[in-house]
Amino acid sequence: MKKIIEVDKQYEGERLDKFLSSMFSDFSRSHLQSLIEKGEILCNGKIVKTGLKLKENDKIQIDIQPAVPLEVKAEEIDFDIIFEDDDLIVINKPQGLVVHPCETKKEGTLVNGLLARIHNLSGINGVLRPGIVHRLDKDTAGLMLVAKNDFAHNKLAEMIKNKQVKRKYLALLSGVVWDNSGKIQTFLARDKKDRKKYTVANEGKEAISLFKVKQRYQNATLVEFTLITGRTHQIRVHSAYIGHPVVGDSVYGQKDKNLKGQLLFSYSIEFLHPRTGQIIKFELPLPDYFQNYINKLKKYH
Repeated sequence: MKKIIEVDKQYEGERLDKFLSSMFSDFSRSHLQSLIEKGEILCNGKIVKTGLKLKENDKIQIDIQPAVPLEVKAEEIDFDIIFEDDDLIVINKPQGLVVHPCETKKEGTLVNGLLARIHNLSGINGVLRPGIVHRLDKDTAGLMLVAKNDFAHNKLAEMIKNKQVKRKYLALLSGVVWDNSGKIQTFLARDKKDRKKYTVANEGKEAISLFKVKQRYQNATLVEFTLITGRTHQIRVHSAYIGHPVVGDSVYGQKDKNLKGQLLFSYSIEFLHPRTGQIIKFELPLPDYFQNYINKLKKYH
C-alpha cells in the first residue's frame, strides 16, 4: 500500500502514531509503531520516531509492503484445539513443540501444524509466524492464542500490550518459597555472555510477575504466576533471580533426568473477544508429566 497524507492544521502537535491510528482503524497503534520503526512510514521523506510531533503540511509517506507468500510447509503436528471461531483459536501447546519456524528450523513447529489444520491465519507477523500473537517457550506447555485474521491479530496484540489479556501459569520451583505471595519487578536484557539467555539488568525491558504459593513440598514449591508483562523467559528468569529456578530448567536452573524440560504450564487465559467484546476464559488441568512429578513429592508440614 502506497499513500501520501498531508497533515492539516488541526493535527499539529499530535503524535505521529496516534495520528495514523485515527486514519487507519484496521491497524492497531502498536502495529503502526512497528511499521514506523521499520521505515515503512516516513515523514517528509525521513525515517522518524513513533512519538514525532506533527506540524501543519508535514507529508506522511506510507509504503507498506505486502506479505511475502508463505514458504513454510503444512505438516501434521499433534496439538489440541480448545476453542475456535472465525477470528481466533485457543490451543493447548504440548511440551517440546517449537512455536514458529526460524531460518535454521523450518519444519516440525506449531505453525507447520496450524497450516495443515487452519485455512486462514493472520499475516501480520510475516511468513514464518502466521497467526502467532504471543508465544511460549519450546518446553513450556499450555494455552496460547492464535489469530485467524489481521483484525483479530491487531485487537489481541493491542490487548496484550495494554495488559488486558490475563495469563496465569503454574510452575514447580526448586526449594521452599517462604513468602505466600509477592511481586517481582525488574528489567530484563539479553545475557552478554550467552545471547540465547536473558538476565536481570539495570536497564532493558521492564518485567513484572506476581506470584502466589499454591503448595509447599519438602524440596519444591508449586507457585501460580500472573504475568503483568510478557517478556521472553520472564518467569524462568524471575524464578532463578529469587533463588528458586523452575524444576527441570537446564538453562536457568538444573536439568532433571526424569523430565524433558521445565515444569512450567500456561494453565489459564482470560480476554475479551476481539469482535464481540465477550469475556472468554479457559483453564486447563496440569498435564500428566507435571502432575505425576508432583505426586511423588512429599508435602511440607
